[in-house]
Amino acid sequence: MSMNDPISDMLTRIRNATRNGNSEVRIPYSKLKNELANVLRREGYVNGVRVDGEGHTRELVLDLRYGPDGEHVIHNIDRVSKPGRRVYSEAGRIPRVRGGMGICILSTSKGVLSDRECRKQRVGGEVLCKVG
Repeated sequence: MSMNDPISDMLTRIRNATRNGNSEVRIPYSKLKNELANVLRREGYVNGVRVDGEGHTRELVLDLRYGPDGEHVIHNIDRVSKPGRRVYSEAGRIPRVRGGMGICILSTSKGVLSDRECRKQRVGGEVLCKVG
């Protein structure tokens, strides 16, 4: 399978794992995916992020988080900017997700940040995905 959009692949793996109630999900490693996973950790959507393996076999392992009664923390996770249609947003126009209950993750000049961090640092960028 050729991989045109590794970010979409990552989001699909997370979506499928949470639907199945898995405790963790394994994703082929890349720096961008690692940064994206760390935003999810900082914002409380996953419990932990670690890197397994070395070289080309490196994998990102996300420790998925659920509520006290096993309810989903990630209700939906969607790609916004796609390879065929990039979506950019200025700092003042970053979309709100679920009335501020969810987050947007953006790739900015200061790294991969959540919408909250972007507003705080007054920086815009490419809207990678929405998590709610």
